[in-house]
Amino acid sequence: MQVRDFCAQLIQTFFTANIKHILHVLLVHGFLFLFSLGLSYIAILIKEAQQSSVFIVSQSASLLTEHKKEERRVRANDREYNEKFQYASNCIMTSKYNNITFLPVNLFEQFQEVANTYFLFLLILQLIPQISSLSWFTTIVPLVLVLSITAVKDATDDYFRHKSDNQVNNRQSQVLIGGILQKENWMNVRVGDIIKLENNQFVAADLLLLSSSEPHGLCYIETAELDGETNMKVRQSLSVTSELGDPNNLAQFDGEVVCEPPNNKLDRFCGTLYWKDCKYLLSNQNMLLRGCVLRNTESCYGLVIFAGPDTKLMQNSGRTKFKRTSIDRLMNTLVLWIFGFLVCMGVILAIGNAVWEKEVGALFQSFLPWDPPVDNFLFSAFLSFWSYVIILNTVVPISLYVSVSYSLKTPILFLKF
Repeated sequence: MQVRDFCAQLIQTFFTANIKHILHVLLVHGFLFLFSLGLSYIAILIKEAQQSSVFIVSQSASLLTEHKKEERRVRANDREYNEKFQYASNCIMTSKYNNITFLPVNLFEQFQEVANTYFLFLLILQLIPQISSLSWFTTIVPLVLVLSITAVKDATDDYFRHKSDNQVNNRQSQVLIGGILQKENWMNVRVGDIIKLENNQFVAADLLLLSSSEPHGLCYIETAELDGETNMKVRQSLSVTSELGDPNNLAQFDGEVVCEPPNNKLDRFCGTLYWKDCKYLLSNQNMLLRGCVLRNTESCYGLVIFAGPDTKLMQNSGRTKFKRTSIDRLMNTLVLWIFGFLVCMGVILAIGNAVWEKEVGALFQSFLPWDPPVDNFLFSAFLSFWSYVIILNTVVPISLYVSVSYSLKTPILFLKF
């Protein structure tokens, strides 16, 4: 009876003396919750503004860099002369990873997702025994599972990029070497080589049209891979080179082209051909760009001006980047809001713990003392906050990103049937 009366007295004392204090704490916490939400929204707006400003600055810097670059010089049938400029080869690479960089780069990309970073932080907290209320095994298993599934998907996508690059780099092209047409892989084509194209063949690099089997040096190309247009376009060689239709004559051609540096302007080309003490102006009408297809023309010859990553097609494609869709940004925002709610819940429970330890828990110190690291009710509330964050971690959906990613890819598999 004495124990029951003592407990009843404690409960009555707690609820009568601290109800106003608890209401005050809840009101203050509600204000802090709204204030934190406002700060998170402002942070998102500032981040978007910074991204737009960085994009504008980068575009301006790229334009300035382009103007500062030196002009390009290319001499026909002279690999030794062209190699001293260290021009890019005709080998392309659109993949993001290799065997060495896959693991670190992929993990860096995955931890840009807010949920993955949160669960990594949670795993670190669970390694601290004073605040860990759950085993670290309950967090590392789902985290590793999600990271593995995403890594397998990214590795599969990059494998097909490697496969596509290998197919393109090993396409055959006829290159004029020593007066003889020899079959070479696209990756072995160099700036300054003269290439023969036949009907329905892809253009291996950005070429200056020298001659054609059609009258007046005309040829017809399809630029669907460049601009999506399927109608035929006409290109014409210079009249002074249109008569060099024979491989023997082309082998003696030693003209030098001085032109603009590599850029992504599909409808512009400025250059000059110097040959036999004369100079001839060049324009986009004299160029065959990589990705075009020769149509309705038996054959033509072209001089390689830009190769590989310097071609206008590759200049427009750019480097393969980690894509972030609007859905990814929305999910990151939602996870931040959920995390804010979790923090608020942890703060409320920690405050309740501090109040209880100060008003009631102190009465039990004689037979139920605090653990050695804890010496006051404030430190106990601090440790309780992190413990509640660990306990309530399931409110943040770690599998949300994987579910959305595969829900977008599954319909593509059905479309292939």
